[in-house]
Amino acid sequence: MTTALVTGANKGIGLEIVKQLIAKGMTVYLAARDPEKGEKAAADVGARFVRLDVTDAESVRQAAETVGSLDVLVNNAGITGGRANAPGEADVDAIRNVFETNVFGVVTVTEAFLPLLRRSARPRVVNMSSMVGSLANMLAGDTPNSLAYVPSKTALNAVTVSYARAEPSMRINAACPGYCATDLNGHRGHRTAAQGATAAVTLATLDDDGPTGGFYDEDGPIAW
Repeated sequence: MTTALVTGANKGIGLEIVKQLIAKGMTVYLAARDPEKGEKAAADVGARFVRLDVTDAESVRQAAETVGSLDVLVNNAGITGGRANAPGEADVDAIRNVFETNVFGVVTVTEAFLPLLRRSARPRVVNMSSMVGSLANMLAGDTPNSLAYVPSKTALNAVTVSYARAEPSMRINAACPGYCATDLNGHRGHRTAAQGATAAVTLATLDDDGPTGGFYDEDGPIAW
C-alpha cells in the first residue's frame, strides 16, 4: 500500500489532493495545524490525521515519527501574507512570515521526511508552487509585483530543483494548481479546488521514468 502525506490539507486544494490520492488507493495522512479541523476533515474523507505545523520543527519531527513510513509527500501548506507588499511599500516582517511557511516550512518538512522517503521503493515529492513564481511571467508583467507571496514561490521552485538534484532516485517536482477559488484568495479564482489538485496528483503518481526537477501545471511544463 502506498502511503502519502499532504500538508495544509484540512480544506481547499490540499483536501482535494487527499481525496484524489485516496481514490487511487493510497493510505493518506491529512496533516494540519488545527487538530479539531484536521480530525474532522480526515474523518469525512477517510484519511488519517496527523498534527503538523510547518513552522514548528518539533511538530514536524513528531509527525514524521507518527507516520513511520512514506512514499509520497505533498508540500501544500502555504500563505499569501495579506497585503501585496509591492516594492517601495514592503512590510519586511510580513514578507519574512510568508517565507517562513512557503519556503522554510517546505524545507523543514522535507528534511524531516527524507529518511522515510529514502526507504520507499517509489518516492515522490510534490511542492505546490504557483504560476506567479515564474520569472518569465514576472518579466512579461503577468503577475502581481509583490515581494512576499510571488518571490516565495520562485524560491520554492529553486528549492524543488535543489532537492531533485540531491535525490536522483526520487521524482521531485513543483506543481501549479492555477487560479482556484479557495480561502487563500477569498474564493476569487475561476477554477475549482478539485481542478487545482490535478497537477499535484499527476506528479505524485508518476511512473519511475517520469520527470524530476520540473515545474508543471495540468497541461505540461511551465517556463521558469
